[in-house]
Amino acid sequence: MREIVHLQTGQCGNQIGAAFWQNISGEHGLDSNGVYNGTSELQLERMNVYFNEASGNKYVPRAVLVDLEPGTMDAVRAGPFGQLFRPDNFVFGQSGAGNNWAKGHYTEGAELVDQVLDVVRREVRAAIASRVSRSPTPLGVVLVPVWVLC
Repeated sequence: MREIVHLQTGQCGNQIGAAFWQNISGEHGLDSNGVYNGTSELQLERMNVYFNEASGNKYVPRAVLVDLEPGTMDAVRAGPFGQLFRPDNFVFGQSGAGNNWAKGHYTEGAELVDQVLDVVRREVRAAIASRVSRSPTPLGVVLVPVWVLC
């Protein structure tokens, strides 16, 4: 079994990502707060592919949400499954790139790279630690960037 670290960036990536997590949560029997209400052992068996178990029998997506401006992040947080995510996995700037690729790549986006990589490293380490504690089989962590879809 593999653990997936989900990386969603930009407005498009975060909108698709929010819909993805709503769908995956439903398939795994989780409500909008990450509490398991499912009926199948298979749901629990595969929960660790996408989610980390938190305190209080709650599950949190292994996701990093990135944007250059806070508007999209605010929309995700205000959405039906916005409380599902770790608050410190939201990485965003303050000004955005105004649909200017060069500004997003060389200035605004470049300022966030280190912070994004720190959050991704933390999630990957948590996935590896989770894997090692469950079984001595070879490790496999998959990083899924959503911006490829946009």
